[in-house]
Parts: sequence; C-alpha cells; structure tokens
Amino acid sequence: MLEKFEEKLGYQFKNKDLLINALTHTSYAYENGKASNEKLEFLGDAILEFITSEYLFGKYKNLKEGEMTKVRASVVCEESLYKIALKLDFSDFLYLGKSEIANHGSKRPAILADAVEAVIAAMYLDGGIEGVRKFILTNLEIPIELASQHVGMKDYKTVLQEKLQSHKGEVHIEYEIIAESGPDHNKRFTAQVKFNGEVLAQGEGKSKKEAEMEAARVAMNQKKG
Repeated sequence: MLEKFEEKLGYQFKNKDLLINALTHTSYAYENGKASNEKLEFLGDAILEFITSEYLFGKYKNLKEGEMTKVRASVVCEESLYKIALKLDFSDFLYLGKSEIANHGSKRPAILADAVEAVIAAMYLDGGIEGVRKFILTNLEIPIELASQHVGMKDYKTVLQEKLQSHKGEVHIEYEIIAESGPDHNKRFTAQVKFNGEVLAQGEGKSKKEAEMEAARVAMNQKKG
C-alpha cells in the first residue's frame, strides 16, 4: 500500500515510519495511541514557504518583494495543497479515526492539505532538502507561474467591494471572524462577509485575512451578474 503511494509521490522513503506518521490524523492517533502528524505539519509548512520563497527569489527577478509575497501566499495555501492531495490520491492512504471516517474526513480539504504539509516534512527528515524541493516544484511550478502572471490583479475583497458599490443607495460591507479552531500552530478561522447587515457568505482559512478573502470569493461566485 505504501509503495503505491510512494510511486505517486515520486519519492521512496528509507524510513517508512516517517511516512506513516505523516499520514496519521489526530483522530486515528487518539483512538490508537499513536503520534499524529501535527508536528510534521508545522515543519512542513515552514519548508514549503522556504522552498517557494527560494524559487521565486531565484527565478522571478522582475517581481518586487510585495509581489513575491502575494504569489507565495496564493500557492502556499489550503486550496493549492488540497489540489495536490486530490491529484495524488492522498485520501486513499490517510489513517483516520472512526469519527472522521464517519464524517467523510478523507474528503475534507483541511485534513488533506495538512497531510501534504506533513508528507513534505517527512520527506525532508528522510532524505534532505533536494528530494522535497523536487516534489514541491513538480507540483507548484505551474501554479507559481500562473500566479506571477496575475500578481497585479485586484484581490477578491477589492473586486467584491467595487461590485457592491455599483448598487445604488447605502453600501456597508463588513467582515467578521465568527469562529476559530485548532492548536496555536495550526489555527483555522471562519469569516463571514455582510452587505448592509445581510450575511452574503462564509469562508475558512489558516489566517483571518485568508478566511475573509475566501468569504469574499464565495460571495463573488454567488452574486455573478
């Protein structure tokens, strides 16, 4: 089973226990007395940011610091990692507890994205930076290229504001963080956006800003036309 997953990753682990740990969700760890992948997520997040930053710095000489930050934020995010997890069938290999299995945890974007970060850390601990650099860039090179082309475009909050301000009458747009969960190193926030007191949409993210941006994106999709 692990061999099949390693083929999809394009990396063969010397220490299989690292890979198993990376695929072990907290629900399974709690039910079976095992170590979860949370600490690996923490390390993987930092490695992902470093490799992406290094790549942007080396290849995109024309981008300013603020633009590089925006490109990195657009690809080092839950949605981007979730797409990687879907492409590589992470859901088939996760160790989930009974409660998460019942709640279809193997399909949840947050769980899948976190597992990608954990696997990145496991690769690094197993074989150093080169193998993990190859994995990250193989999966993110095209998204980085696309993001670099659109870095000057307005963000969802700005576009939503401009769209709503085209309405006649009073315009009052408000963002509110309505929930947060998870440990300090891996917080998740839920935001909602209101238009003149009416809730338009909600969104989740790893930061308050990301959650607000996702709420704006969802609202934009709901209010096309």
